[in-house]
Amino acid sequence: MALAAMTFAFGVCSCSSDDDEPEVAVADQVAGSYTGDEVLEVMGEGDTNTRTYEFTKATDISVDMVIPATEEGMMALPALPVKGITLTKTDNTITGNLSSHIGTVINASGAEKSYTVTDLTVIFSNNTVVLTFTLKYGNMPFAFTGKFTGTKK
Repeated sequence: MALAAMTFAFGVCSCSSDDDEPEVAVADQVAGSYTGDEVLEVMGEGDTNTRTYEFTKATDISVDMVIPATEEGMMALPALPVKGITLTKTDNTITGNLSSHIGTVINASGAEKSYTVTDLTVIFSNNTVVLTFTLKYGNMPFAFTGKFTGTKK
């Protein structure tokens, strides 16, 4: 009887340490709004604007994001969702990559436009983000190159 009581006591009581706590999923660590400078260039011409990019958890190891709408500069672009950015973590840096995302949106005129985002890389570190990508929108003959650097709100 004493042996059964001791077995039960040891089974119920356990020593805990910080090492036993599960790590927060990488997508949860980076999800949120980041505000900073966005540079969009096409054919060597570029515009720099303050923008807010949203990253939302898709799975524990991936995020979705939205390239914000723009009304200034070379042309108006609606907000463009990008899905399935796969994340990896090394030390305190979380990196995301996506080779290609194809989508469609309805523009301000009501027309459906296709877009392709390629060569997307995003680096999260210490509540900051650096994002680079290439964007081909609609029938535009040249692609945009984009870079965003921001801080988590």
